[in-house]
Amino acid sequence: MGKASTNKESQLSYLKNRLEMFMDVIDHLDPEHAEVDDIDRLIQILDDMEIKVEQFKKDQ
Repeated sequence: MGKASTNKESQLSYLKNRLEMFMDVIDHLDPEHAEVDDIDRLIQILDDMEIKVEQFKKDQ
């Protein structure tokens, strides 16, 4: 996905972008047609973001 972010501003920007992408997916997800795999993928995205937050906390 690219080089690791090392400064606070780029880390925050990365997380904001990931959150915006997540929100776009949620906004466009049709609940009537969502499958378990779709929900699993959303949970994985959240888990990945949580890991990044923890990594960024350690860097600070």
